Amino acid sequence: MANARKKINRDAEPAAPAPSGRRGFLRTLWIGLGVVAAVEAVALAVAFLRPWKPKPGADAFGGVITAGPVDRFEPGSVTPFRRGQFYLVRLEDGGFLALSRKCTHLGCTVNWRADEQQFVCPCHASVFDATGGVLTAPAPRPLDTYEISIENRTIMVDTATPVRRDTSDNAQVTRV
Repeated sequence: MANARKKINRDAEPAAPAPSGRRGFLRTLWIGLGVVAAVEAVALAVAFLRPWKPKPGADAFGGVITAGPVDRFEPGSVTPFRRGQFYLVRLEDGGFLALSRKCTHLGCTVNWRADEQQFVCPCHASVFDATGGVLTAPAPRPLDTYEISIENRTIMVDTATPVRRDTSDNAQVTRV
């Protein structure tokens, strides 16, 4: 058996040597980075497709917002509340109105011009007075309002439901 030869199967493919050294490290690194990128892409897709639900709480649009103490607002002033998306108007006689920032024409955001004492819609040039009444069309009706309550001389504005108005009158003003 000393002269016996081993039978070699030449048809079989030799086993690929395991990568080692620098090439093995780089291959493993690229596979790891690819897995991380795939996981991030899946997480991003899930976050995008999941419906957004705002966190309920105070001082958020669609809830009751504490505007502040009555004495903070001078008569004849208009104070914007960005988070609540309204203007708090204190009339010369001391009454309050919380006016929506949406124009009743097409929903653009109206801007307060203190020098002219008017709300102006930049989209189609509707103009409203300090109580939200229409001065210049195309707006079909006055600005919507929000309910105001005054507790312990602190003004609270409920932005959950705008009050649609067809006319602007003194009965809509909240008195201290």
